[in-house]
Amino acid sequence: MAKSTTEDLAGDMRRRLDLANATWQSGSQGKGDVQIGFIEGYVAMRDRRTPEVPALIFNPEEWRAFVELAREGEFDLT
Repeated sequence: MAKSTTEDLAGDMRRRLDLANATWQSGSQGKGDVQIGFIEGYVAMRDRRTPEVPALIFNPEEWRAFVELAREGEFDLT
C-alpha cells in the first residue's frame, strides 16, 4: 500500500503533508509520467508509474522558480 504522507527531501522537516486526498493532475497535457497535486498551499510532484515513492514537495516560491527554469529549458536532457 502506498504511503499517504511525505516530507520534503531537503531534510529540514518543513512539515508533513497528508497526500491521501490530493487530486493528482498529469503533466504534458496528460501524456507524461509526471503528476502534480496541490495541497495545503504546497505543490507535490510524483511519478505516476511509481506513486508509492515519496513525492517532491515545493512551496509556492520554489514551484515558481522550478516552472520558470523548466520553461527556459534548464532541465531539457535531450
